[in-house]
Amino acid sequence: MSDSEILDSVGTFLHRQLPPDEIKRRDAGHVPPYDLMPGMGELGLFALAVPEAEGGLGAAWKTIAQVQLKLGQHAYMVASIFNRVVGFGLMSVLNYGSAAQRRLLVPALMSGEAFCALALSEPQAGSDAGAIRTRAVRHGDGWRLNGRKSWISDALQARWLILPARTGEAHEGHRGISLFLVPTNSPGIAMTVLPKIGNNCMPSFDIGLQDVDLPADALLGEEGRGFAQLMSTLHYSRASMAATVTGASESAFQIALSHARERVQFNRPIGQNQAIAHRLADMRMRIDLSRLMVMHLAGLIDQSAPCRRESAQAKIIATETLRDVTDAGMQILASAGYSAESDMQRLWRDSRLYTFGEGTNEVMRDIVARELQLESGAGL
Repeated sequence: MSDSEILDSVGTFLHRQLPPDEIKRRDAGHVPPYDLMPGMGELGLFALAVPEAEGGLGAAWKTIAQVQLKLGQHAYMVASIFNRVVGFGLMSVLNYGSAAQRRLLVPALMSGEAFCALALSEPQAGSDAGAIRTRAVRHGDGWRLNGRKSWISDALQARWLILPARTGEAHEGHRGISLFLVPTNSPGIAMTVLPKIGNNCMPSFDIGLQDVDLPADALLGEEGRGFAQLMSTLHYSRASMAATVTGASESAFQIALSHARERVQFNRPIGQNQAIAHRLADMRMRIDLSRLMVMHLAGLIDQSAPCRRESAQAKIIATETLRDVTDAGMQILASAGYSAESDMQRLWRDSRLYTFGEGTNEVMRDIVARELQLESGAGL
């Protein structure tokens, strides 16, 4: 199937399952789109990232990025679920899982039957993943987990948590962190929902872990290599976020452009005023630049090329584009955008998360700076 055919089928699915009134209903009622996952599985969306040898479609990441752009433009709520299944779940298991773990998880994830949540953040460890305190110790033939995770999206409905914890002797820094596959129905796990101002269809949770016993094969990848594995997984998740928020930026732009053409003041459409026209031009240019960065990063992923700097750059560019485009869109729409019935206000309030979610953009700039030093062999 060609990319255009894939995108056409995605568009048909979205317009059938998530018409505008349904998006508003779910947002107002805080109803996540988990029920759409089996349909997405039947459509083959989750199989795009899975090699043909493991029953998938083996699509290029450039194809996946185009799907993410389309999902994000239609409704970020469904794009976030796609990213969770692919960026957090499938890429982690495919890259670091044992044969048994892949046999267990890949079919369930690919079909849309289940998904994984990344349980990374802790009260004192957000962007600083090296500050993780949750600990896993050997217990019998397996492991025992104790600690706390916070701001974990979609955790309650996830079947597994991909959870970094400290193992061995190191008590701080990047050393001694390992990744675990933790079934969410494990005894000793308690979840509390965290109220927030946006992204109503992506609930977040505080998670307590008290004497959670895991089998030996719950370890994902090599013991003590969890931080490096996690950083690799975040390349995929940041690429996914960059693509989907670029799609959301496109949606905000189209809303603003339509309003500027239709809203008449002083006997002419407001889009004919230079101040509005230039604002729309800036919005268009930033979105196009964001899209170019997304596709450049996708090409590097397809080539298995190093992309630590580029994934950080894409995350910065795309999320700040959405923040600024929605802010400009709110100004163009004025009171029409401030209405609770407006799609622009939903995009605007949701956008505020992404410049600090999955690593603050300040930390992303630190990553870019460090990578530049490594590339040049000298300080900046």
